[in-house]
Amino acid sequence: MVYVHRSRNAMAMALLVILVTCMPSQGIVVSTDTPLDSPVASEVGGRTVLVQELTATWCPSCAEIDPELVQVADSHGSRIALIALHPTDGVDAFEPPAALHRMERLNITHASAIGSTPTFVVEDRPPRVGYEAWGEVQRDILDAEVQRQAVSELGFEVVETKEGLEAKVVHALPVSRADTQLTFLFLEHQKPMPEGSINPGETTRDRVVVGVASCDLASNTVSEQHGTLTASVDSGCTEDFAAVFPTTKAWSILLIHEHTEAALENGSGAESLGVVELAYRDRAEASSEGGLSLVLIGGVAMLALAAIVPKK
Repeated sequence: MVYVHRSRNAMAMALLVILVTCMPSQGIVVSTDTPLDSPVASEVGGRTVLVQELTATWCPSCAEIDPELVQVADSHGSRIALIALHPTDGVDAFEPPAALHRMERLNITHASAIGSTPTFVVEDRPPRVGYEAWGEVQRDILDAEVQRQAVSELGFEVVETKEGLEAKVVHALPVSRADTQLTFLFLEHQKPMPEGSINPGETTRDRVVVGVASCDLASNTVSEQHGTLTASVDSGCTEDFAAVFPTTKAWSILLIHEHTEAALENGSGAESLGVVELAYRDRAEASSEGGLSLVLIGGVAMLALAAIVPKK
């Protein structure tokens, strides 16, 4: 038996992967019976990994895994923010303009590889297509966590007003300001399928991006808004950038620090500089089948063993 030498740094990295995966990490999830007449705050964070799913209501495999992905999001806690982008294709039941905007942004850096559904993109990693690619998605998540260095510190609060749900920045320490923006994403949970639409799955879909608002840090102005009631900034993006979204039963709001679309077109990286999420929904019940969850556990175990087991 020949033992391959492992450096102390490699061993530390392997242990980091195990700890990141196995330690409990609960994101801020507020039950839907919680009143919102007083502000509810997100955690102050930024290390959450953004996972974007390109999906469609008419897609059979997308409908099949949609309930499982809710459980995946819960099992990962604040480690990941999992969002669903629905197309404007004349067939999808939702076609939200906010999702179209985010897909056009994604196409700047991933245009040649996006087309099939479901497709998953972890930060700036290559698109992973199909249910069977979830093992690759998990490896991308772990890779993004391990490779990340400094991230922006972000925090916000949400309160229900007469106009709607107001999300407002209350803490922002960006690692960089040049060519970047703060973005609020509004996700609707358990969004009802319209009658008469093509529906190979359940009567609702989850994590549907329906609202977006961005604030350019260079000019301290609102640069984009879709699916919002209002978006505003007075003192500056990092001080009081706010967006009001229509009230819905269950939702998530993400605050993201990222490069502007112009910066992406000029070659800047597509990875987020910081992400934090606040969810207003009931936690998913664990499935007895656990298809994706088993893949996650298996993938983690294989990665950990590959890092520490001696080769023959």
